[in-house]
Amino acid sequence: MATVAEVLVETLVASGVKRIYGLPGDSLNAVTETIRTRNDVQWVHVRHEEAAAFAAGAEAHLTGELTVCAGSCGPGNLHFINGLYDAHRSRVPVLALAAQIPTTEIGTGYFQETSPMHIFKECSHYCGEVNEPEQLTRVLGIAMQTAIAQRGVAVVILPGNIALKEATAAAQALAFTRNEARVVPSVSSLEQAAEILRESKRVTILAGAGCEGAHAELLALAEQLQAPIVHALRGKEFVEYDNPYDVGMTGLLGFSSGYRAMKRCDALLALGTDFPYTQFYPEGAKKIQVDVRGEQIGRRTAVDVGLIGTVKETIGALLPLLGKKKSSSHLKSCVEHYKDARKELDDLAVGKEGSTPLHPEFVAKTLNDMANDDAVFTVDVGSPSIWAARYLKFNGKRRMVGSWVHGTMACALPQALGVQAAFAGRQVISMSGDGGLAMLMGELLTAVQNKLPVKIVVFNNSSLAFVETEMMAAGIMPFGTELHNPNFADVATACGLLGVRVETPEQLRPALDKAFAHDGPALIDVLTARRELSMPPTITAQQAMGFGLYLSKCVLSGRGDEVLDLAKTNLLDRIFGD
Repeated sequence: MATVAEVLVETLVASGVKRIYGLPGDSLNAVTETIRTRNDVQWVHVRHEEAAAFAAGAEAHLTGELTVCAGSCGPGNLHFINGLYDAHRSRVPVLALAAQIPTTEIGTGYFQETSPMHIFKECSHYCGEVNEPEQLTRVLGIAMQTAIAQRGVAVVILPGNIALKEATAAAQALAFTRNEARVVPSVSSLEQAAEILRESKRVTILAGAGCEGAHAELLALAEQLQAPIVHALRGKEFVEYDNPYDVGMTGLLGFSSGYRAMKRCDALLALGTDFPYTQFYPEGAKKIQVDVRGEQIGRRTAVDVGLIGTVKETIGALLPLLGKKKSSSHLKSCVEHYKDARKELDDLAVGKEGSTPLHPEFVAKTLNDMANDDAVFTVDVGSPSIWAARYLKFNGKRRMVGSWVHGTMACALPQALGVQAAFAGRQVISMSGDGGLAMLMGELLTAVQNKLPVKIVVFNNSSLAFVETEMMAAGIMPFGTELHNPNFADVATACGLLGVRVETPEQLRPALDKAFAHDGPALIDVLTARRELSMPPTITAQQAMGFGLYLSKCVLSGRGDEVLDLAKTNLLDRIFGD
């Protein structure tokens, strides 16, 4: 008879799992030994369990299917926590196998003892412990199907001694391996929404990640309503391509056209989005929100009608109720404003020969122009997210992964590893911040060891630049944000990657060409401007006063060089060059 570990792995394989990301340890020995003896499941060895959870989450983001990470007892699986929070809040199906100390020692303060049931409670839909072999098939089955059905994390806690015992039941494949449920709102709520949309003169659509798979329907709705479409960051990859109604993003990373289209509408139709920033919602407008999770509706802003349904099916049911096509004046005004805003952004993405450091806008735009049509971008939190949001363009084939909800640093590199492991022949580009890369820099070794040809572009501004901007806007002198970095290209070379250093604009394209052509992992260390201001679409009086206070403090405290650098980077370089 098979062991509990053997039945566990067989169940995963029978249910479509192809990879398990993790780090071995004695409490996990039965599981890793089982994986070693099989050729139908891959063990992706990482250098830190946090990276395993990020990688599994990124694979699930692209495939929509269950992925797995595994860690040994105590501090091993405790390292999962940040990556699991990210996967859970991103609503992707991840199963975490958390090994545990021997059952006879639980509760005694044994070596490496923790309480996974409590630790993972807040970042999972289900957390079950297998304390007898008879429990395995039920607990594992519930965990896997909960992760898939609710699109989030589930955890199975398995003591090492139980994993070695003889199983009492054979492996069994899942009843379903994807959540493909389709939900249509009630007729009465659809009629209420249609009445508001028929009576409104200026309708704006806010589209989020829930619009995945509903592109044609979204455009048909915008045409009928003559409505501009503003996209949230998580909706960018599904919404902006081949879209004549797109007017860009709003929010802290967005720009003026998206903000204007939201603020000037008299009816807002929010589709599959949990856009969190209340200050960017319109005041005085009627609001309709569509979400398959009813608990999401109305928690960011008060809504007049809530429609519980999937976006594609809701639009299909709503379109016949809308009547004649609306006036196009609101749409035309918003689209023209977007063209101007887009030109202003593109005008900032300049790189004068010989100048240093590089403007990060120029780096992001060049990266967009040179990347493959089906490239996958993974993006660190902080300033790389701003440049990705504003300069990456999507076409229905490109994809983008980031920590958009949890907002953690250090996500981009391990997420790139997970995507590359799942899609061996696809171009995967990590847009890494220098702070984020340094946090999990050991995963450079993971890329080499697993022969994962990721391309890592480091926005190296020797600072936590986004945090500095937040401090300046609050009138606070930046403190604790300076980073004394190594030459990351040299570090990468020492780890076995191709390392290339870029210090001037004319070096960027040749460096990217070389990295993209390299048959293996490569890192491009790009020196970018530290004090590049990324202006949000609106600035509050408090932020303006805070920034003025920061400038005054700089001068009075003998740090006037920061003010000069700020002016040089954001004004003089743009007008006169270097």
